[in-house]
Amino acid sequence: MSVRALDDLLAEGVSGRRVLVRADLNVPLDKQSGSIADDGRIRAVLPTLTALRDAGARVVVCSHLGRPKGSPDPQYSLAPVAARLGELLGADVRFATDTVGESAGAAVDALGDGDVALLENLRFNAGETSKDAAERGAFADQLAALAEAYVDDAFGAVHRKHASVYDVPARLPHVAGRLVLREVEVLSKLTGEPERPYVVVLGGSKVSDKLAVIEALLPKVDKLLIGGGMCFTFLKAQGHEVGTSLLEKEMIATCRDLLDRAEGRIMLPVDVVAAAAFAPDAGHDTVAADAIPANRLGLDIGPRSVAAFAEVIGSARTLFWNGPMGVFEMPAFAAGTRGVAEAITKVDGFTVVGGGDSAAAVRALGLDESSFGHISTGGGASLEYLEGKTLPGIAALEN
Repeated sequence: MSVRALDDLLAEGVSGRRVLVRADLNVPLDKQSGSIADDGRIRAVLPTLTALRDAGARVVVCSHLGRPKGSPDPQYSLAPVAARLGELLGADVRFATDTVGESAGAAVDALGDGDVALLENLRFNAGETSKDAAERGAFADQLAALAEAYVDDAFGAVHRKHASVYDVPARLPHVAGRLVLREVEVLSKLTGEPERPYVVVLGGSKVSDKLAVIEALLPKVDKLLIGGGMCFTFLKAQGHEVGTSLLEKEMIATCRDLLDRAEGRIMLPVDVVAAAAFAPDAGHDTVAADAIPANRLGLDIGPRSVAAFAEVIGSARTLFWNGPMGVFEMPAFAAGTRGVAEAITKVDGFTVVGGGDSAAAVRALGLDESSFGHISTGGGASLEYLEGKTLPGIAALEN
């Protein structure tokens, strides 16, 4: 990636200048209390914000949260994020109750050197996500008018052709933040010449969500371990009964083709935890992966699968993991994800956790984040990078 970096902007001098930072503050919120369930993405942008503050910049942070429909929706307000960001920075963060309106203008105008303001959810404005270039551009004009320079530190959003990611860089001097640079540096090691054995662990719900990355990685990996809900379509492709487990019938033939082409490099669970219902207190037991009862559904990989996966993981010198092995949010079905994650922490080599639910699982299960080589902040962006796709946010920084 050939882009200007944050240090280039700092070297030019930012004291007294307004700098717009596109961050990824799309954190999970507790549905009942509205409190932040995991502040990992807020903490990830702190190095860039701190560097700018220390250099005297007047920092204007913008982000999205959730999927509002282009108009204000209180359940997706960034107000709790502003409070948490202030706690982590040890400084007051001015919060604008709109994106580019009167409140945003007042918050930015009131900034002193080293101060920080956070704009309300970008997706409260339809121009942010519009597929119409003119509508996006009009919103980008308003955002760009708030600042004199732009920093993209939202790796989790660089695969989106959105106004704040793709159009604003064309209107302001622009650089990549420290998080974006680190993410690209790490992921490029996986697409180049990774040290072998190279092992990839994929989980999550659907094969269709991961098909492109499987196609891209299959020729490069020594072993591809598949768990989570997506494993049942592969098991069905082998002719096994999967009960009422998650199944993509339209993907069975594709999975059969992948297994044929993999020539033994795809590894599936040998046992699963099968439950009577999708519920935290459902009755469950461990059964062979080729003998799931017709009235049960698999919600986790079993202990023999964890042991088999852990043996392969232990041989890796390079490892990429994306997607939980089961419904880790329910304690009864978290053992598979925990077992695989703990095996990854012991790898004598380079390990990458590919963001999204995998990163959430690491924190939810109380695992030591420093035991992993890198935990990405961008699940979808990480996968698209590994697929070899052009990411609009990266392309905009290169222009």
